[in-house]
Amino acid sequence: MPAKRIPYDGDGAASSGHPVPGEAVTPLIRGVTVLLRLTEAGGTLSASALERATGLARSTVDRIAFTLTRMGYVRLDGRDVTLAPRVLELGNAYLAALGWPALLAPHADALAGEADESVTLTAADRNGVRLVHQATHARPLPLTFPLGELLPADRTAPGALFAAEWTETDWNAWRDDPTSYMHGDFEERARTAGRDGWAVDDQLTEPGLLTLSVPVRDPREGGRVVCAASIVSHTGRHTAPGLCDTHLPRLRDAAAAMERTLRDAPVQDVGSLGAGPTGAGPTGLASWTGASKQELGREFVASLARGLTVLTAFGEGRGELTLTDVARTTGLTRATARRALLTYGHLGLVRRSGTRGFRLTPRVLSLGFPPLSRMPLSRIAAPHLAELSDRIGESVSLAVLTPSGEETRCTAGTAPAHALSAGAEVGTRRPAHASPAGRVLLADLSPDLRKRAFCHPAAPDPDDLTAALDVVARHGHALSDDEPEAGLRTLAVPVRNGEGQVVAAIETAVHAARRTREACAQDVLPQLLRTAGELEDDLRVTARFTHALP
Repeated sequence: MPAKRIPYDGDGAASSGHPVPGEAVTPLIRGVTVLLRLTEAGGTLSASALERATGLARSTVDRIAFTLTRMGYVRLDGRDVTLAPRVLELGNAYLAALGWPALLAPHADALAGEADESVTLTAADRNGVRLVHQATHARPLPLTFPLGELLPADRTAPGALFAAEWTETDWNAWRDDPTSYMHGDFEERARTAGRDGWAVDDQLTEPGLLTLSVPVRDPREGGRVVCAASIVSHTGRHTAPGLCDTHLPRLRDAAAAMERTLRDAPVQDVGSLGAGPTGAGPTGLASWTGASKQELGREFVASLARGLTVLTAFGEGRGELTLTDVARTTGLTRATARRALLTYGHLGLVRRSGTRGFRLTPRVLSLGFPPLSRMPLSRIAAPHLAELSDRIGESVSLAVLTPSGEETRCTAGTAPAHALSAGAEVGTRRPAHASPAGRVLLADLSPDLRKRAFCHPAAPDPDDLTAALDVVARHGHALSDDEPEAGLRTLAVPVRNGEGQVVAAIETAVHAARRTREACAQDVLPQLLRTAGELEDDLRVTARFTHALP
C-alpha cells in the first residue's frame, strides 16, 4: 500500500498544514520536499519529474540535487536523481535516538524463530504507523515490508492499539484528515483493543495478510506504549482466530520480556556526536560547508546542508536535545540551529519535549528509508562498480560465497567496451578455491568454516589451500594469472560490513597483454581498495538498522 502523501504549501514545499513560520529556512523545506518525493517514487525520479512533483522551479531542483549529491544523499545518473544509501543516516538518527529498536530487536528475532513466522515492531506516527524492525523467518513465502513505510492506523492491528490511547483531539485529527480511510468500525476496534490488550488485522492491510499485535510499554515512562509487537502471517497458514489461538500467548510473553529489557536498560547521558555528511566532527562542518560552497558556487545550498546536519545531531543516548546541545554537537550557531529546528517542527519532523527539549518524530523515516531498507548488496554496489570500471577501464564484478561455502556467485558487474572483456555474468558460479575473489572470501573465515571449500571435487590439497589463504589474509588481496582462463590476470579485494566481516569481494579480470602483475599491484589495486572503502562506508550506514541481502 503506498505511503500517505504529505501536502504542499503553495510553493511546492512539504507542509504540516500550518502557515510557514517567518523564521523557517525555505531551502531546507524545499530540500526535504525533494527527499519526500523521491521516497514516494521508490527512490528515483528524473529532474523533470521532480520539478512536476514538487512544484519547484527546475533551477531550484537542480541546485538541491547538486547539494544532496555533495552530501552523499543522492546520486545523479544522467537525467535521473536517485536516493543513495547515505541518506539512511537521517532515519538511523531517529531509530538510534529512540533506543528501543536496538534493545527489542533480539526479542523479535528470537520470537520469529520460535513461532516460525515474521515478527515486526511498529511505532505510531500521528494518524498512521511505521514499521521500524522486522524479523523474517526463512520460509518459501517470506513476508517482508519496507522499513519506515507509513500505513494508515485504521488499516492495521498496531493502529488499533495506538488509537486505544488517543485523546479526543487525536480522534478529531483523524476524522478531519482527508487521507484517512475512515473504516466505520475503527473506533470500535480501538475500544476492543484497549479492553483486550491485543488486536488482529484480518486482511485489512492487504488481501491474504494477517497481523496479530500486542502493545509494548516502557516502565520508565509511566507505562506508555512505545511500540506494537506483531506476528505477521497469511491465510494460507492460519485463519485470524487460529493465529490468535496459536500465537497470542507467546506474543504476550515476548512483549513482557521486552518490557523487562526496557525497565532494566541504563539511562544514557547526552554526549558529543560526530555530525556532518563527511564524517567530520562539529569543528569540521563549517570548513566542509565553506569548501563545498567555494567549489560549487551558487549550485551548493549551504543552508540546506546545515539544516540536514541538525537531524544527525540526534542519535544513541541523544533522544532529547536542547538547542544548546544541537548547536554544540553540529558546530552551528545557536541562531542557525534554532531556525532549522523551527523548520523541522513545521514539517512534523521534530517535536518539542518538555520546556527546552526537542525530539525527532517517526516522520524522519519518510526521508529515504522505505525504498532503501530492502536494497540488496548488489544494488548498493552497482554504482561503485560502474565508477571503478570507468576509472581503470576494465571489467569489475562483485562476488559472494554461496551458502555451502564451496562456490562463489557473481551478484553484480560491469564491463567496458573492449573486444577482450572478461566480465563475469551475474549469477555465474565458480569454485571458491579457484579464483582470487573466492580466496579473498575464504581467507576471512575461521579454520572450521574454511573446510567447507575443501569439499569441492576439484579442491587442492587442504594444506596447500590453507597456506594460500593465509597469504591472502596477510596481504589483504589476491592476485593470480590464468584464472579463470589462460591469458587473464585477476585481482580481488575484500568488502567488509560494519562488524569487520568480509561479506563480498570486488574482482577485476584483465588481459595479460594490457597490464603486468606489477602494474596491477601499483595502479589497479589502489583503485579497488578505494572502491571497497566507499562501498564499506555505504554498508555501515545501510546495515545499522537494516540487512543488505546478497
